[in-house]
Amino acid sequence: MSKVEWYQEDFWVKVFTSPPDAVDPDENIICTYYIEPRAGINLRDAGIYVAAEESIGTWTRVGTMQDYVLRYAGKVFETIELGVGGIVKIAYPLDLFDLDAGIAHMLSIVAGNLFGVIAVDNIRLLDLELPREYAEIFNGPKFGIEGVRKLVGTDAKPRPHLGTIIKPKVGLTAKDFARVAYEAAIGGVDFIKDDETLTSQKFNTIEDRITHVMAALDKVKSETGRTVIYACDITSDYNRLFEHAETVLEHGGNCIMIDVLCAGYSALRALAEDPSIKVPIHVHRALHAAMTRNPRHGIHMMVIAKLVRLAGGDQLHTGTAVGKMEKPGGPAEALAEWRGVRAIRRINDMLRSPWFHLKTVLPVASGGIHPAIVPDNLEALGSPDVQVNAGGGIHGHPMGSRAGATAMMQAIEAYMNGVTLEEYSKTHKELKIALEYWGYKFKSED
Repeated sequence: MSKVEWYQEDFWVKVFTSPPDAVDPDENIICTYYIEPRAGINLRDAGIYVAAEESIGTWTRVGTMQDYVLRYAGKVFETIELGVGGIVKIAYPLDLFDLDAGIAHMLSIVAGNLFGVIAVDNIRLLDLELPREYAEIFNGPKFGIEGVRKLVGTDAKPRPHLGTIIKPKVGLTAKDFARVAYEAAIGGVDFIKDDETLTSQKFNTIEDRITHVMAALDKVKSETGRTVIYACDITSDYNRLFEHAETVLEHGGNCIMIDVLCAGYSALRALAEDPSIKVPIHVHRALHAAMTRNPRHGIHMMVIAKLVRLAGGDQLHTGTAVGKMEKPGGPAEALAEWRGVRAIRRINDMLRSPWFHLKTVLPVASGGIHPAIVPDNLEALGSPDVQVNAGGGIHGHPMGSRAGATAMMQAIEAYMNGVTLEEYSKTHKELKIALEYWGYKFKSED
């Protein structure tokens, strides 16, 4: 008897299913999956297979099963057919989780072996809902949107923040890197960051870079009165992570950056909960598309965003409405809320909205943004609590990085004032040149 046939027996169906009104959201972690069952298996049975695999089941009957173990079974309590596949909601009892083991252990259950199980051709973890008891073990962000705004000085009159990524992404010496940072900061950016591939290579170590960049930003502060945040990338294995963080702080750094999926949620949480780290944490999502890009399989960005908020990120890249990066998709119109720009907006709104006791997270749009597409992004992604990052869209400006930053800020100003870019550009030459140079459509790099 196959495992699927075994779970189709009445007793096991009762163990691994539950009526919706019997599922207590305060006693379960509830996961929403999109599942495409293998041929010959219906949606409910595929869901039961997943619930069993991720809780108390195995591939055959075992004589070691005890009646008291059944209380820890994951339970399918809702299925929605969508043609080839469908939505399945599974409730995992809170007692199934080691609360002290945090996100690492939780992921082993809600997103563990399920991606390779025989009963499904495709499966995607779309969302998870947490009980308060689970969420309360996390401290979340130290700063959140409000804290970041206070650092920048936009708390009294909120507007979208403008950020840049220094280009070329790697290869510059620390001195040349700092020169570019100075030009962008003088031009008007609020935020400067390393690219995700730059940490402490021999041509540009963290110690050299943070020293030169913060000196440049101190100069900007003395000349303009503005505070510009610099997110220095400290992504590394755990044995170097806190060494890098300490270096940044010792040299006056005001933000650290981590590639969360490369370093791990546990690393992010450890940084956020360390009382000595009193600066915001900028979270890059490098590696995410390995999980999020396939609309039929993997893990949705919504899940990643929630875990980052739990772990303590203050800023998170969530995607663009118009730009160079692939948008999250979905296989059916019934999954519209999980697709494209609509999905990004839902993620952004979740990060900006009350969620348990946790502070908010500033959503960041990045990837192929230039002045002409700023209004579309701000309109679609939600304003003013969003940060727009531009690398090439600033440093590729024909007049240089300073003018590129000014042009981007002018595009933000035009949107906030309800003025078209064409009209605003008549009296703002940096914006005018940017519009003439890049036009109004993104030019693919492919």
